[in-house]
Amino acid sequence: MATGGNAIRGTRVGAGPMGEQDHGHHADRVAVSYWDALGNETVRYFAAGIPDDEIPETIDSPHSGLPAGRDKANPPAVAKTEPYKTHLAYVKERRSDEEAEQLLGDALQQLRERRGQS
Repeated sequence: MATGGNAIRGTRVGAGPMGEQDHGHHADRVAVSYWDALGNETVRYFAAGIPDDEIPETIDSPHSGLPAGRDKANPPAVAKTEPYKTHLAYVKERRSDEEAEQLLGDALQQLRERRGQS
């Protein structure tokens, strides 16, 4: 018993004749290579008529997550990440210990005056 075949199985609806190579006009484009610090190359395509200043100098490499630049010999350095700072850490950067003592003293004095405990 021969199995029945279905000629359209596995094809897209509206794909046209089987083996059709030309699916329309492709716009002209330019390939730009980017390299990260590990030597990974990433190619991005841009429209051929785009001004050079609109093509980004750096991108994030999809391979490593590192910044990637257009100069293979000098890839961009990894930006140093700042550790998370709490609100108190930012306040301590702006105020000296003496200023903090003075502000705390003033706030406690105002609180005592409002409560009548002068």
